Amino acid sequence: MSKDINKKPYYITTAIAYASGKPHIGNTYEAVLADAIARFKRAEGYDVFFQTGTDEHGQKIEEKAEAAGLTPKAFVDQAAGEIRKIWDLMNTSYDKFMRTTDEDHEKQVQKIFKRLYDQGDIYKGYYEGLYCTPCESFFTESQLVDGKCPDCGREVKPAKEEAYFFRMSKYADRLIRHINENPEFIQPVSRKNEMMNNFLLPGLQDLCVSRTTFTWGIPVDFDPKHVTYVWLDALTNYITGIGYDCDGNSTSQFATYWPANLHLIGKDIIRFHTIYWPIFLMALDVPLPKQVFGHPWLLQGDGKMSKSKGNVLYADTLVDFFGVDAVRYFVLHEMPFENDGVISWELMVERMNSDLANILGNLVNRTISMSNKYFGGVVTDGKDTDSFDDDLKAVVLEEVKKVQERMDKLRVADAITAIFNIFRRSNKYIDETAPWTLAKDEAKKARLETVLYNLTEAITIGASLLESFMPETSKKILAQLCTTKRELSEMDVFGRYPSGNKVTEKPEILFARMDMKEVLEKVEAMNAASSSDAGEAGDTEADVIDIEAKPEIEYDDFAKLQFQVGEIIACEAVPKSKKLLCSQVRIGSQVKQIVSGIKAHYSPEEMVGKKVMVVVNLKPAKLAGVMSEGMLLCAEDAEGNLSLMIPEKPMPAGAEIC
Repeated sequence: MSKDINKKPYYITTAIAYASGKPHIGNTYEAVLADAIARFKRAEGYDVFFQTGTDEHGQKIEEKAEAAGLTPKAFVDQAAGEIRKIWDLMNTSYDKFMRTTDEDHEKQVQKIFKRLYDQGDIYKGYYEGLYCTPCESFFTESQLVDGKCPDCGREVKPAKEEAYFFRMSKYADRLIRHINENPEFIQPVSRKNEMMNNFLLPGLQDLCVSRTTFTWGIPVDFDPKHVTYVWLDALTNYITGIGYDCDGNSTSQFATYWPANLHLIGKDIIRFHTIYWPIFLMALDVPLPKQVFGHPWLLQGDGKMSKSKGNVLYADTLVDFFGVDAVRYFVLHEMPFENDGVISWELMVERMNSDLANILGNLVNRTISMSNKYFGGVVTDGKDTDSFDDDLKAVVLEEVKKVQERMDKLRVADAITAIFNIFRRSNKYIDETAPWTLAKDEAKKARLETVLYNLTEAITIGASLLESFMPETSKKILAQLCTTKRELSEMDVFGRYPSGNKVTEKPEILFARMDMKEVLEKVEAMNAASSSDAGEAGDTEADVIDIEAKPEIEYDDFAKLQFQVGEIIACEAVPKSKKLLCSQVRIGSQVKQIVSGIKAHYSPEEMVGKKVMVVVNLKPAKLAGVMSEGMLLCAEDAEGNLSLMIPEKPMPAGAEIC
């Protein structure tokens, strides 16, 4: 794609989704957020290139493929197809869907690895230490607990694994200078402070960039028993996807769009994108991206939408209930700039009824209906004005400016609020002017014409602004007003709607109100059916296992422990640990952070939404440098497989286990 000489280029990317399974609504949020930004930049006149895609290599995928009886390539083909299907369902306007199994990407990664090796940035070394086979982790003697693995408590054995490493410390000072000299590079500021204080200033360790314990990856061409490890493979997609060539033969597309204007990523991978990635680019002598934005998480809400075995919300499920644009509105509007957002069935129904059906849908329907009732659908500027008109116009034009200002700062939720302020003010204008009363007096015909014209103009501007966030709804509104999208450059004045234009005779209901009770009953039935299916699939003949008995204790000793039901609202892998997951667990009105050695048995995505049994009054302790404030209870079989202890019946988060 060549550059449009009349437009300034703008390159935006999402993190590429890991192709290990279906993306949940939290993953989907990032694609929708990037789409809203890309659409708005196009509206501002930029030549936008929006890239997303899938990360398709690694040991986890190799294992999942084997378990599914598929080759890794067949497995990721299915997973990438599912991810792309969700992105398309949510109407994301990406220009390229990148896959790290693309042949041109794999070739460039091999060339990049070789160049970095030849110039001394990558060297061959060894992981060496005491190795825990189940955890696939090395430990030093001092890290062991009673001579055993600190994560799972099993025996460890001396081991050594050959690997290639990248000299991170070589570029650390240069990166620190860049961050200090470019305050917009890492956003929000809290993410920048975290990277500087927790990683860069204490000193960087060299990074492992190859593995030999699995084969599903891009081979190191000069040492093929090694495969390129995840981050050197995955991160380079941002340049290989637009034609970067390590030998200096990059395409005109790369020259046009690099450096990227915005890497949009989840806050959990901010370290890889603001430390590893810029250092790789420095080593390649490639300019750094202009900005990396680590957005917060969209968390599952209260326990009312979870079933006893836990569930995860998916975009297509929500779309079946609410429709695409309602889901887009919800995830974009409910996500703060810096703090995590919460999603729940109840909140979605409330937003559907109050914001979408009432504030927006009812406004459009009433305005068109009154135009048809009083003037046969013809909208004419009667030019009979008063102070209510002046205030409406001032608010509309001011909110247009606020939308642009907030989008410049990536405050997408605040921009949507500004758009809906136009619709709120328009509803208030109806109450102030009372068109039904004006219609009773023939002498006030010009005034009534003016009121309906002003409403139609305000809705036209609001609907045009809405296109970046709710594209189909914007299109429907403008079609009913029989007009086209108003360009941002034409929103500097109020009154461009053609006087004498005719609106549709039959306005469409944009959003129907929903009955909370009916929705929750449908959700409960859906979850019950899912739980039943899972239960039937899991029925097996019971086994028994004997373990060594511990000394008896008094009841008073046992009574010191406090057990409660907790709901896992977020979960992520602990960096540098192959065993540990860090969960945010809602217990009553509190949220505790709990680290558990169950990564081999549950993915972070599987953990979210589960109701679990928790020991809540353990003294906080650090595991692998991460504070843990309790313990999740698990059962363990003879082979060391773990299963979370989950209440048999639905229980609220915080219920006492007695």
